[in-house]
Amino acid sequence: MPTTLVIGATGHIGGELTRLLQAAGHTVRQATRTPQAPGQVALDLATGAGLEAAVDGVQRAFLMAPPGHARQDQLLKPVIDAAKRAGVQQVVLLSAMGANADPSAPLRQAELHLEQSGLAWNILRPNWFMQNFHTFWLPGIQATGNILLPVGSAKGSFIDTRDIAAAAAALLTGDTLRNQDFDLTGPEALDHDQVARILSDAAGRPIGYQDIPPEAMRSALLAAGLPADYTEFLLVILGFFKAGYSERTTDAVQQITGRAPRTLAQYAADHRSAWQG
Repeated sequence: MPTTLVIGATGHIGGELTRLLQAAGHTVRQATRTPQAPGQVALDLATGAGLEAAVDGVQRAFLMAPPGHARQDQLLKPVIDAAKRAGVQQVVLLSAMGANADPSAPLRQAELHLEQSGLAWNILRPNWFMQNFHTFWLPGIQATGNILLPVGSAKGSFIDTRDIAAAAAALLTGDTLRNQDFDLTGPEALDHDQVARILSDAAGRPIGYQDIPPEAMRSALLAAGLPADYTEFLLVILGFFKAGYSERTTDAVQQITGRAPRTLAQYAADHRSAWQG
């Protein structure tokens, strides 16, 4: 069975992907910036440290840019080039839904670099993650009892990161869907009032939603330590959400994995303890 490199192996997607690949018999080289367990190797995409060693001897690779970087192309292009030099046979790249709408967008630049590399490729463009509600947006919920976002009443077809990992695993263990891109979504589009009601039902306590000005979001993100350029990037894509660009649903998860994606209610039930405290 092949050796597969998973970048971001300790994150929500990479951790689940590692589990699925190992269950399928792959040897997984788990790349992370700060290795803390056997089987993990050091890779810092911001500096390139560990890159050549990470790709050496692997046949397949899953690539993603770490959060906090607005110029994802500057991190991902060198990995694609190193993978080609090392003889990697297939690359699955994690992008974001809507990245292909602007040829100059950093993630689209990375996508194009992969498509033109000569490597066998797939590109996954997921919508906003359900897991944001018990990670990035959790402090606002804990402090105020509300989801605090500048997105008005727009809807999003949120996707569970476990379904993103399942799609990546299916592509890395099969050959029939190579050289294709996929927009990944959950099964339904919900606004944040609907999300709040689902989280409330799961947690057994009231959780609301408050539409906040972009300036308030900017202040909160900067106070949390996010770089200024990445803060502006998040505000831009939250603006796209508010404009309705995140509402579309697709059947890509079903097409790739053979099963429907998880609902937000299923996600909330699995993570109810996060909002019960």
